[in-house]
Amino acid sequence: MNVLSESDGRTLAGVPWLVADFVLYLVAIGLFILGQIAEIGLLVILSFVVLLVAVAISLSFYMVQPNKAAVLTLFGDYRGSDRTAGLRVANPFYLNRKVSLRVRNFTTVTSKVNDANGNPIDIAAVVVWRVTDTARAIFGVDDFTSYVHTQSESAVRQLARSYPYDSFDHADVTTLIGDTSEVNQDLLVELQERVGEAGVEVLEARITDLAYAPEIAEAMLRRQQASAIVAARAKIVEGAVLMVREAIEALEEGTDEHDSIALDSDRKATFASNLMTVIASDQPTTPVVNVGTLSR
Repeated sequence: MNVLSESDGRTLAGVPWLVADFVLYLVAIGLFILGQIAEIGLLVILSFVVLLVAVAISLSFYMVQPNKAAVLTLFGDYRGSDRTAGLRVANPFYLNRKVSLRVRNFTTVTSKVNDANGNPIDIAAVVVWRVTDTARAIFGVDDFTSYVHTQSESAVRQLARSYPYDSFDHADVTTLIGDTSEVNQDLLVELQERVGEAGVEVLEARITDLAYAPEIAEAMLRRQQASAIVAARAKIVEGAVLMVREAIEALEEGTDEHDSIALDSDRKATFASNLMTVIASDQPTTPVVNVGTLSR
């Protein structure tokens, strides 16, 4: 398939031609009046010729606003694009179609999609883009604005299916909620590949709305809370084990050989059990004071 690319159209600055066109109108009027007064038919005919030239030049003018371009065609054939702002003049038979080169943005519709784990989620993204190739934007697709919107919706859905929303079991897995920079970059690359045919550059693609679907949101929240509690308890137990080990070693070593306390295996187990209960318990503990001997 022959893909058009933007090229510069053959156009000129319009202001000098506007002055020349005004002069031609004056000349045409003067020739006509002079021909009528002198009754010289040749001057009248010449005045009409000059008038036709002036009208043709008038039909050649068009305006280009800043950050816009004019796509020029001649009988259906692409003749280039003009990005120069101001009053311009070109072939009077050219048709020009204006295309905005300004940065645009929009937010996709929030879509319900199953993530990589099959959990339904609600997701939406904001896309910032602009036209970089006017020929492809006009002739590459039917409606480049609608094309960008449709492809953006599709890319966001594809992204949601490629990653899990969250990972409770594997910390090294890329997730939608935990690795936003990587996910946004993947969305940008995916979207740029899709809209390149329309002569569009995607400047930014960023997820703005991300949540579990309402029907599973409560259950997944409980799961997140349970995972957080388990992780916290594991950290507490890990710290408690270290503290108990250091306490037993400190008792057995003492500050010198006279105040060291020797503990057998049973005493160590009892001491460790009691200290672990005090440290790892999530409720205040009530100590029981033993006023007898160690064997009672």
